[in-house]
Amino acid sequence: MSASPAKADPYNGLKRLEPTLPRDVYVSADAYQRDLDAIWYRNWLMVCRSADIAEPLAFRVVEIGTQQVLVVRDETGQLRAFHNTCRHRGSQLCQEHEGRLKARLLTCPYHAWSYSLRGDLVRVPSKSLPEGFDRADYPLYKVALSEWRGFVFINLADEPVAGVAETFDAGSVSLANWPLESLVRGHVFQKTMACNWKIFWENFNECLHCPGVHKSLSHLVPIYGRGLMARHDDPEWERHADNDSPEFSGGLRKGAETWSADGRVHGAPFAGLTAADLAAGQSYATHLPSMFVVGHADYVRTVRLRPLGPEETELTAEWLFLPEQMSAPGFDLDNIVSFGMQVLLEDAAICEVNQRGLRSKRHAEGVLMPEEYDLHRFHDWVRGQHAPA
Repeated sequence: MSASPAKADPYNGLKRLEPTLPRDVYVSADAYQRDLDAIWYRNWLMVCRSADIAEPLAFRVVEIGTQQVLVVRDETGQLRAFHNTCRHRGSQLCQEHEGRLKARLLTCPYHAWSYSLRGDLVRVPSKSLPEGFDRADYPLYKVALSEWRGFVFINLADEPVAGVAETFDAGSVSLANWPLESLVRGHVFQKTMACNWKIFWENFNECLHCPGVHKSLSHLVPIYGRGLMARHDDPEWERHADNDSPEFSGGLRKGAETWSADGRVHGAPFAGLTAADLAAGQSYATHLPSMFVVGHADYVRTVRLRPLGPEETELTAEWLFLPEQMSAPGFDLDNIVSFGMQVLLEDAAICEVNQRGLRSKRHAEGVLMPEEYDLHRFHDWVRGQHAPA
């Protein structure tokens, strides 16, 4: 989430004492419900890849809090999303998590009301209809859907205020040079973490924990080993302003090319990447509250979050590659995946440690250190989401 430093004062760090969010927002059932209402039910959420629902009549049911959303590709190939709810008496329409419809209709399993894949009510099997009843008045409840570069997003708000592309974090890299639409899944990992969803994002937004938690990552990205994310996180950055060593400038250690167990690419780097893209080593695009994408030299990694309760969050990570790379002789998927898995498992474990400590009734709130400026920005984003409209 790093923003570009201001020219007049390029030091990124916080300059005054800032509190964390209060303890209650991480452990309380009421606070969790407020997060659902103010954040998860109002923002764009990445739910899958377009390729996961590639064929006509393919569908997937997504759960966010108490809400079930049916995402389906109609017979013309267009993706649509609806609440998984029949307009008759509110029954669940699709009981399976994913699959392919047997017909071009969505038929309620309770009383057999049937809908087109555009959401229109087309059949009511009752022997007679009430006076004034019009099928056109009872379409499925639509949910906003948008595809962004091969990813599917939904938004439960009645009227989303902006599009997906406009609501990425301001510090995100555009990833325009990565062929996101052409990539296929090489590996997927899913884990239920015993922590509030905000704890994961807080951990994501600082690297003070990196030297102690991520030994291998800190070796690969030397500036992380200093507990910093970028050159201007150091209050004494000017002393090393002309030093382009990765421990001061960022990027991968000398000789490393990507995030992998041996630091080497496994297949050719993406053809469209610039020298700056390759030198960065990792390029992040963040879309709160549900996902981030990381562009590496030879693959792309995505991480998606889904809140399951005040102290439980589902994490889904995917490693994406060009099809020809995966079929090339000698392609070593494990070399790539094992490194990213290690980092994710370390993050998940320390987030759970953080969550357990927050249960102390004596702990009202914490305090931020200067290097946690992006964490403070995340807290301000959360506060802003909860502010009255």
